[in-house]
Order: sequence, then structure tokens, then C-alpha cells
Amino acid sequence: MTRVLIDQDITPTDRLLDSLPDEWEPTVGVDGDEDALLDVVADYEVLLVTSRVPLSRRVIDAADNLELIGKLGTGIDSVDLDAARDNGVTVTHTPGHNALSVAEHAMTLTLACARRLPTAESLLAEGKWRDEYPLGTQISGSTIGVVGFGNVGKRASKLFSGFDVDVLVTDPYVPSIDAELTDAERRSLEEVLELSDVVILTPELTEETRGLIGADELARMQSSAILVNVSRGPVVEQDALVDALEADGIAAAGLDVFADEPLDSDAPLRAFENVVTTPHIAAMTTTCRRGNIDQLAENVTRLTSGEAVLDRYVPVRGD
Repeated sequence: MTRVLIDQDITPTDRLLDSLPDEWEPTVGVDGDEDALLDVVADYEVLLVTSRVPLSRRVIDAADNLELIGKLGTGIDSVDLDAARDNGVTVTHTPGHNALSVAEHAMTLTLACARRLPTAESLLAEGKWRDEYPLGTQISGSTIGVVGFGNVGKRASKLFSGFDVDVLVTDPYVPSIDAELTDAERRSLEEVLELSDVVILTPELTEETRGLIGADELARMQSSAILVNVSRGPVVEQDALVDALEADGIAAAGLDVFADEPLDSDAPLRAFENVVTTPHIAAMTTTCRRGNIDQLAENVTRLTSGEAVLDRYVPVRGD
């Protein structure tokens, strides 16, 4: 009997359960707190989680029976891959399946910031009308900067091209030809920050990208520019962003991810009318979630039965 612990954030849960082997014994519902995880992980051979449930070395070391970790989505920074490798635990995830939904959300946040939607909504809530609305910004004809040109960055670049914009991209690991194929122009990070009306962050969270956008980088941006982050919260130094907003160093920010999640209701970022925040939902569309769940179920089923799975889905093979 294979016992599997399933994060309740993997919804629709029934779709996943229906795709798993009948002989598996699933438990749905897991606390994302490390101490709470330590109390239960030893009972399971398989963990199926989202980034809401960080699997640290302490947790993985304590999971004596653990054979497989399935992470829904692209980012695997919430899983200690070295600990998994040391313990012979296989890790699988579903990169690429959420890219279009995340790119669309980057566009949504951009437009919400540019057209000052929080301000417009507050006017209605206060019984006011458009005569008190400060003018919004038109995106068409502007320059869009994309930091990180992987699956999400490429799709965001393509989506924004429909607005008749100039697209600048920066990614040290992507050749110039990749940018050219999407009618974008590759530039340095400094140039992207200085020249863009909108800067969209889409890189993976690594030690190299942690704190990538700090006070110096924000100071390079135009005071009329918008910063959008659909990557991971720690890519931006959150205190530096608050300082830049307070000093009118940038015009607005659209944020789906934060340094600490969930974001506290009284967090400083919540006090700005020119900041649009969403609770890490960029990938949460019906189409995206179904594709992710189907791929995750296929990965874990094939891996546990000894069948082949593409390397792109398996960052760690616990032999």
C-alpha cells in the first residue's frame, strides 16, 4: 500500500485522486508549517504539494519512508533538492504548464497598474465619480522590459507584442536568437531597467536571482515606470521596494508574490493605492490547473511503476 499525502491547494482535488492508482491510500490536507510536517511525514511514501508546503532538509530527513515528491508547477525552490538527493528521494514537477496563465496575469497586473484600477474602484466605493480619477497610462507604444526569458518570459513577450510595444529582454542564459524570434531585443539588466516603462520579473528563484531587484536597481528605473513580479517574492528586496514607492521612485507595482507568504493584511505594501496585489494566483486558471494536475499524476504514476519520464520533469532521481 502506497500512502500519499496531498496538499489541499492542489485543486480540483478529485481530478488528481481519480488519476492516481486505485491501490494508493491518499490523505488530503497538510499543514505548511515545518513543525507540523515533521509530525506526519514519516507516515508517507509520496508527498504531492504546491509551493505553499516548503519541504526543507529537516522535513525530508525526517521522512523515513519517503520515496517521491511531486511538486505542482514550475518552481521547485520550495523543495530542498540536495536533501532529496542525499535521501534517495525522487522529485518531479510540471514546468511549462503554467507559463501562459502566469504571462496573462503579468499582463493583467500591468494593465491594472497602468489604468489605476484600485483608485477607480475606491472612487466608486466612496460614492465618487470619474471627475476625481487621475489619468491612467496607455500601454500601447511603450517599452516593456522582461527580466528572465524562460517559458513565462517568452509568452509574456509575445502577448505584449499585440500592444505595438518595444520589448526588451534580459537573461544571461538565453541566446540572442531566442529574443529575435519573438521580435524582442536582448539588453543588459541595467539597460532594461533604465529604458522600460514596464519591468516584468519572470526569472526562477535561485541564489543568483535572490535579491536581484534591490535599491540600486529600483533607482535605475524611471519614476513613471511600473514593476510587475510574477516570479518569486525574494527576487525583489521588499523593503527597498517600499522605500522606492514612498519616495515616488517608481509609479506603481503589480505583485503576485511576496518575500513572506501569505502577505499580512497590514503589510506596508498594502498601504499604497498604486500597488496592485494578488495572493500568488498567477497560475490558478482552470485550463492551467487541469494540465498541471494531469502531468503531475502521469509523472508520479510512471515513476512509481518504473516507467520513463522526461528529464525536464525530474530534477532529482532517487536511485
